[in-house]
Formats: sequence, structure tokens, C-alpha cells
Amino acid sequence: ILENQNVFKFLVVERSRDRHKSRSKDSRSEKSVTINTPPAEPLLGDTAVRGEQVQDDNWGETTTAITGTSEHSLSQEDIVRITKDLEDSVGLDCRRYFTRTLAIILGLLVFLTPLAFLVLPHILWPDKLQSCGTACEGLFISVAFKLLILLLAVWALFFRPARAGLPRVYVFRALLAVLVLLFVISYWLFYGVRILDSQDENYQGIVQYAVSLVDALLFIHYLAIVLLELRQLQPCYSVCVTRSTDGETRHYNLGQLSIQRAALAIIEHYYCDFPVHNPALLSASKSRAAKHLAGLKVYNVDGEFPAAPAEGPGNNAAAGIAHSQSRAMIAAAARRRDTSHNELYYEEAEHERRVRKRRARLVVAVEEAFTHIKRMQEEEQKKAPGDVMDPREAAQAIFPSMARALQKYLRTTKQQHCHSMESIQQHLAFCITNNMTPKAFLESYLTPGPTVQYSRDFWRARQWTLISEASVTSGLKDGTIFLLKCVDFSLVVTSKKIPYIQMSEEYIDPKSHKFVLRLQSETSV
Repeated sequence: ILENQNVFKFLVVERSRDRHKSRSKDSRSEKSVTINTPPAEPLLGDTAVRGEQVQDDNWGETTTAITGTSEHSLSQEDIVRITKDLEDSVGLDCRRYFTRTLAIILGLLVFLTPLAFLVLPHILWPDKLQSCGTACEGLFISVAFKLLILLLAVWALFFRPARAGLPRVYVFRALLAVLVLLFVISYWLFYGVRILDSQDENYQGIVQYAVSLVDALLFIHYLAIVLLELRQLQPCYSVCVTRSTDGETRHYNLGQLSIQRAALAIIEHYYCDFPVHNPALLSASKSRAAKHLAGLKVYNVDGEFPAAPAEGPGNNAAAGIAHSQSRAMIAAAARRRDTSHNELYYEEAEHERRVRKRRARLVVAVEEAFTHIKRMQEEEQKKAPGDVMDPREAAQAIFPSMARALQKYLRTTKQQHCHSMESIQQHLAFCITNNMTPKAFLESYLTPGPTVQYSRDFWRARQWTLISEASVTSGLKDGTIFLLKCVDFSLVVTSKKIPYIQMSEEYIDPKSHKFVLRLQSETSV
């Protein structure tokens, strides 16, 4: 047994070394960057109790008291993580505000340049300017309306609320900003050399020069719409998104996007399409697997084995006994593995029976509570207006009648950490206000919904990390694989190019659809 233990220790050490080597290789070969979504709170509560029952099992039968002390404690790792998150958020906020400040400065330069072209001649050489006729005044109206249209178009396209903070610069937007800056600088250089230095007297030509600048800016805005909005509309790639913990999979069609923009689109789809991540179900499966894979204990009824084996015939006999007992233990473990599927089958069947039973009790309790609400509404119509209950009070009045059944159902389905008493009462008041049926009220608890349906207190995915071997600014390609890591899980994304479809036409002669019915005189027809 001691020899087997030494061999087992040696194998454990070798496996740990191999894992350390593989992790170091993976860390050197992969590039990781971070995508920050808008700030939100943890998804399923505190990270210290993640995967466990966060709420008391008897929350439907006990009262909650607020005291002046706190039982929550922070470890050193939690403090380091919080400090790192604060530093990352401050840096990203500074970068976001810096980018927005540059955009505002560039926008002011663009809109003030045509006005400066028109105003500077009146300030520097007003006596030399020729009179502006009717055509020139018409150009003033054209410049004013074009600038107004350009202002609204730029506000609609560029000054929208930021959906997320990307790790790298958006290439097309940066190229458009550089193009606009070079364009305005070149117009200023030409204006300074040909108009300011020579003090041109033809004011109508100066106005036409300003009009040409505004027209060019409108064309650049059209180019921005094509590059930023229209280019990605045509689907070119089919991406497969798989959650690493439970294997939940979805497929999406994306257009010509960079890896970071595709990651942002996938995260937005994740919050709306994927069911909420439930670590409690994963911990239950792990405990079941640990119970089935538990080892067997072997006892020596004849006597103890020597602590340190010595050379001789006695050692050989002890080794033979240990070998036979190890073979017996392996055979017993194999027989147990053969019968473990029966245990799993009956355990799952029992769990499904309990879920169906408690679901039926919950449905009956909720229907009786809503029937009571209807009776109360009929009675309240006969009362004075001052005695009528609002939906919040009605929800608090009928909630105790269904609280126990709802509590047992949520505990059985491992959803008790996703719903609090306050959220359930708010949902109940909402259903009463909008005259919804009991089935509509129960849908939120009988069927787990996507993450976006839950309150922001349960959103754990405030920060996502993008891991990709290719540069995140490069476009999607056939076979591109990258990861989106969150706190408790990761999304594995694989892209496939949509194949080219070749369609052909086949002509069918209409005369080929005509048939002749041949009758025999001997038949009854």
C-alpha cells in the first residue's frame, strides 16, 4: 500500500507539473484584452457565497430585521480584486471622456470652419469686398440648411450613448476622424494662401468655397454611414456560441465585423437569448459525481502492514496480499460503476417527481390567491374611494397564501437565489395592476428566463475579458476562435463562413402537366 501511495504521489506531482507547463504555454500563446460593459451589480449575489444557497430557506416564514452590524467579511483576495476593478474602471472612464472630448473638439472645428470662411473677409478687409447679389444670398440659405442637416446627421450617428468600452480603437471611426481632420486642414491651407494673403474681393466666390466644404462634409458623412452601419448588415459568418459550464449553445449570423465588434454583438445577444446562469445546478451535479466516484475503504483483518517494507520472504507475502486486495478494490469499483447509472436514473426520476408535485401545489395556490383578488376587487367597488387598496397593498395581502408553495418550488429547482421577496412582491403588484392571469405571473418562475429579465442586482457580468490569438481589430475569418471570459464561466465562440450559394433555373414545359384519362367500356365508369 505504501508503494502504491508513493506511485500515486509521484503521478500527482507529474500531473501538476504538466498542468503548470500547459498553463504557461497557453498564457504565452494567447492575447487577452478586456471589454467593459456598462456598470452593473453582481448577477447572483456575493461572490463569496456563489454556487450556494444565498438566501435563507425559511424566508417565507420568518421576519427580516435590519441591524447596525454586518456579518459580511472580505478576504485579502477580495480586497485586491476590488482595488484592481476600481483602477480599471477609473482608467477606462478617463479614456472614454478623453475620446469624447476629442470628438467634440473635432466637431466644433468642422462646424465653425464654414462660418469662419464667411465671417473673416468682413472683419479683415470689409472695404474691398464686392457687393453680394441675389445668388450670393441664396448661397447663405443653402449653407445654413446644409449645416443644420449635417448637425442632426452627426448627432444621430456619432453622439449615441456608449454601449460598451472596447479594448482597442474602432478602426473605421478613427480613419474617418483622420480623414475629416486632413480635409479641414487642407481647406484652411488653401483658404489662407489664396484668399487671406491676396485679400480676394470676390465675396461670392468665397461663399461658394464655403458651400463646397459643406458639401464635401456631407459626402464624408455618407461614407461614414456606409462603413459603420451598412457594411455589417449583410450576414457573412455564422458564429456558434457555447457556454463553458452547462454547454448552452446559440447560433448567430454576423456581417463583416472585427473580432472585438463581434464580441460586443455576441454579449448583447447573450443577455437576451441565453437562460440565466445558475451555479447551484452545477454544484449539485458535481456533488452527485463526487458521490458516485468515491473510493472504497480496505481493512486488513489479519494484522497491520509494516510501516517500512524490508527485504525478505515476509515482504513478498505482504506485497502479494496488497496486490490481491488492490485487484479486489478495482473490481468492486468497476461493479459499482456498472450499477451507478441505476442510482442516477432513480435520483433524477425522484427529483422530477418532486418538481412536478411542488409545481402543482404552486399553481393551485397562485390560482386561489388570484381568485381572492377578484373577489376583493368586486367588494372594493362597493366601498368608498378612500377604502380602496392599491396594487401594492393587495400584493402584500395575498403573498403569504402562496409564499410557502413558492418557496418550496424555488428551493427544489435551485432558483431561490435569483428571486427575493421584494422582487416577487413587485412582480405580483405589476400583474395585479395590469390584470394579468395566474399563468402570466408564474411564467417568470416556472421557466428560467434570460439574464436581462432579472434585476441588475443579479448581473454578475460587469466585465468581460476577450481572449484571442489574432488581433482583436482584425476582421472575422473562417475558423476564427476566441473566448469571452466572465467571473464564473466563459463563452467559446467559433465562426464559420456562410457558403456561396449557386442557384440554377430549370424550365418545365406547361404541356408536361397535361394527362389523358383512358376509359374502358367494360368498367362501370
